[in-house]
Amino acid sequence: MLIDSHSHIDTAPFDVDRDAVIVRARAAGVLEQIVPAIAQQGWQHLRQVCNAHEGLHPAYGLHPMFLDQHQPQHLHDLADIVEREQPVAIGECGLDFFVEGLDRDEQYRYFSAQLELARELDLPVIVHARRAFDEVAACIRKVSGLRGVVHSFSGSQQQAEQFWKLGFSLGIGGPVTYPRAKRLRDIVARMPAEFLLLETDSPDQPLHGHQGQRNEPALLSEVLAVVANLRGESAAQIAASTGANARRLFNLPQSAA
Repeated sequence: MLIDSHSHIDTAPFDVDRDAVIVRARAAGVLEQIVPAIAQQGWQHLRQVCNAHEGLHPAYGLHPMFLDQHQPQHLHDLADIVEREQPVAIGECGLDFFVEGLDRDEQYRYFSAQLELARELDLPVIVHARRAFDEVAACIRKVSGLRGVVHSFSGSQQQAEQFWKLGFSLGIGGPVTYPRAKRLRDIVARMPAEFLLLETDSPDQPLHGHQGQRNEPALLSEVLAVVANLRGESAAQIAASTGANARRLFNLPQSAA
């Protein structure tokens, strides 16, 4: 059994065939998905999608790439919905210094507020970090007692180690399937097993051999195969260990099957 630790199954690219996508995922052994939010306007739909399908677990947050959709009031709304709905995490939140035109000060304000809320409510955080790994780690250090995952990790060995020291897992998905991703593959091959999570980031980040296609949770089995090969372990071992990691981090019940 596999757990996709980062899937945007609630978003528009899946509106036409979401049920079929979930059926394919389950057939591929992906029985559970963590579904992080992007912006306040999508929270209600995300909740509806997760309530309609067994094994989908919502997280609520404000994504740094969508600053134009966020308002200060949404941080209060986030606190309200998290206390009311009891999601598995706060997120997706973080910093993105890759996309041009995103106000960095505003990103910091939203990210720091969500980290504080996570600490206050004792929830893990699902972190977006692009061209901002050191800055994200600095923000996490300022708020003690946090736990979570840096999803779609693509940093250096040193950056990976600083997140492990902070108690944060790394989400590994489609990028590791590309042979040219030598630095990431080396990190995944040797990293401590307790910090490894598998993800797809569906519908984004298509896998090697699926370039230009919509990504979907069923393809997590291909990520699993690559990770198992890199680590010299069986797919069953990796599925079991990463599944246990996800259950522990997100406080999931033993099985949704």
